[in-house]
Amino acid sequence: MEIVIKVIQLLLSLSILVIFHEFGHYLAARIFKTRVEKFYLFFDPWFSLFKFKKGETEYGVGWVPLGGYVKISGMIDESMDREQMKLPPQSWEFRSKPAWQRLIIMLGGVTVNVLLAIAIYITMLSLWGEQYLPTSAVKYGISVDSLGYQMGLRSGDRILSVDNKQVEDFAAIPKTIILEEAKTVQVERQGEKIDVVIPHGFISKLIKQKTADFMAVRFPFEVGKFAAGSAAQAAGMQLGDRIIGINDTVLPYYDEFRATIPHYKNKTVNVLVLRGKDTLRLPVSVPQAGYIGVYSKGPANYFAFKEKSYNIVTAIPAGFVKAFDGAGNYIKSIRLLFSQEKAYESVGGFITIGSIFPSTWDWQAFWSLTAFLSIMLAILNVLPIPALDGGHVMFLFYEIIFRRKPSDKFMEYAQVAGMVLLFGLLIFANGQDILKLFK
Repeated sequence: MEIVIKVIQLLLSLSILVIFHEFGHYLAARIFKTRVEKFYLFFDPWFSLFKFKKGETEYGVGWVPLGGYVKISGMIDESMDREQMKLPPQSWEFRSKPAWQRLIIMLGGVTVNVLLAIAIYITMLSLWGEQYLPTSAVKYGISVDSLGYQMGLRSGDRILSVDNKQVEDFAAIPKTIILEEAKTVQVERQGEKIDVVIPHGFISKLIKQKTADFMAVRFPFEVGKFAAGSAAQAAGMQLGDRIIGINDTVLPYYDEFRATIPHYKNKTVNVLVLRGKDTLRLPVSVPQAGYIGVYSKGPANYFAFKEKSYNIVTAIPAGFVKAFDGAGNYIKSIRLLFSQEKAYESVGGFITIGSIFPSTWDWQAFWSLTAFLSIMLAILNVLPIPALDGGHVMFLFYEIIFRRKPSDKFMEYAQVAGMVLLFGLLIFANGQDILKLFK
């Protein structure tokens, strides 16, 4: 069921983005009285799932969910309609319009994607505001996995800065380390300030992991609820108990207990708990799975999260800032593909994109991810690759500067080359996903 929810969210999000993107081209074309022959969500080779015609435009839904398109008269695009291009130019055709109008038509899609992201962020901020954990409030320090340990961090460290620059939002620290290709992290360790030097080439390891799990907030282990058939509950543990150790080993934090308890599979241990002012020793039989069936209370119970509220007026500038910060971060992530060794191995396709959606329906998370994907779609589409909007824009700039168009034959070859390149990238990205599934 979780996979189904992720797939539905992915398809809904991509459908929204494609419709708005193509509507941007459609609207600009109609403003300049350019005929639009087709407006499709998804591709429709051989047949479509649904279609109708209104005026001079056919609207429909294709059966291949890889995007969508508008077919603009008199334009060399993925339809490769050579017959139309052999006829004399007509006044309603794309090729008959001035270069500046054609440029606006080609930039219509990415413009609408950017505006959509800004609109989503403005709406989200006005409805839900922002909540984040200040780095200074992480009073118990961090917990690290094996990768974080290799990096030089230690559980219990308190992060002070990254490359001597403070990061206000704790959740933004992993992203800052990776996107800024940080060289050092300043931490407080056992009361002493230490400069952790990130090993050379380590950023590429963090990129391949694709998550921020190498570093997490550390917090006490207070019982929030029990799993069905909980061994701890059977031993007399109660909601609100604070687990502080196993046998004679003091383990006051959730990450420490979780890392230690699997070593006692099929054994009975004394779990030390703090109940009120009393310390109790509860004999717990640890099952083969290595867990005792206890869910901890979340970090929100231990830290003072900072909240920002917005009205519709104050949300407008904040929405612009959020959108352009997202664009800047995505551009930095593209740069990493070329600056970090084997960073291309982190590239993924639809499975990777789908995996970032939550496994339960959450409108706030859905719209946040949709806004980010809208920015991502806009940036990818302006890359100067033939068959993308950016490729057409590149040739239009050539025409404006040199005052002559590339020939139709050249544009056909460029379109074919661009489509081959795009399909190659699509196969590579989704192939990476499939290989990871088998691994």
